[in-house]
Amino acid sequence: KQWYQRRVAITAGVVGAFKDRASEAGAVYTAAASDTDGVVFMVTDNDDLMKEFGLEDGGIVAVRDFADEELRVVMEGDKTAESLGTFISANRLPSVVEFSDETAPMIFGGDIKSHFLIFGDNEHEAHADLMAVFRKVSKGSAGKLVHVYVNSGKADNGRILEFFGIKKEDGQVTRIIQLGEGVDKYAPDFTDLTEENLAKFASDYLSGNLKKHLNSEEIPEDWDALPVKVLVGKNFEAVAFDETKDVLVEFYAPWCGHCKQLTPIWDELGEKYKDHESIVIAKMDSTANEVADVTVKGFPTLKFFPKESGKKVVDYSGGRTLEDFVAFLDGDHDAEAEDDKADEDDADHDEL
Repeated sequence: KQWYQRRVAITAGVVGAFKDRASEAGAVYTAAASDTDGVVFMVTDNDDLMKEFGLEDGGIVAVRDFADEELRVVMEGDKTAESLGTFISANRLPSVVEFSDETAPMIFGGDIKSHFLIFGDNEHEAHADLMAVFRKVSKGSAGKLVHVYVNSGKADNGRILEFFGIKKEDGQVTRIIQLGEGVDKYAPDFTDLTEENLAKFASDYLSGNLKKHLNSEEIPEDWDALPVKVLVGKNFEAVAFDETKDVLVEFYAPWCGHCKQLTPIWDELGEKYKDHESIVIAKMDSTANEVADVTVKGFPTLKFFPKESGKKVVDYSGGRTLEDFVAFLDGDHDAEAEDDKADEDDADHDEL
């Protein structure tokens, strides 16, 4: 018992009460323990401990050491692999977990890939009230969404704010994301983060009634003044999918070292084709702009949009010298071969 009390002081745990671990429920519990990382699984057949935790034989309880949270949550209903997985996912983290370097692996590495985020400054006068509301709302989607708070006043969170196109001065903001091959983002149609609004936002997402949100900067007045055209979300389709142009686009991040190395070559490439009637060289800051149906996995990502192709997107996987790009643009390229080869070569060039 003393060992157990010390152990749960540093992590969340699950206690199973099984007189016979070979029972059906005991086997489900043992399998879950083998397949789940980051959660301490314990088992007991001690009557005193079972009484202390309010368990009967076959019962399971989650024991957590989270501020402002229930210390113990008893699992209700049948003990199946699916129901136990849902129970663990709902209780391995606080109902609202604050994003940090330490919690990020648990947030992004868990089984639940839909995350409900609120951004705000811990120093804001309404912070405590908002957290109380968010915790209350989280109860309605526990096990379906991971509820995350991001402190926008923390300097270390600058990159995640940049990823969402959110600034500290925006105040209290919410988003929902779905992790898959990329990250689908959903933005609300409200600014007042009330219990009613947040609960409906979660409900609408889970019901499939929300449309993806795509970040975009405003179109620069001089976007086409230089040989390398500047694309943002709002002008991307008109330029990249122009059926009269072959368009080669670099999707970059301002902080990316590989992107900076490519910049002089890309500028030289733009200079070479600046007067070409049907070839366009362009770039887009993918930390501030997103477009539908174009997945950017690393930086820089290079994609080719051939003319008269019905919005075909080709992953460029060739060399990255000026001569390589010129040979590609001036020669005949097999779009299918480029697509097949791209995944093999991306890791050699791209920076996450």
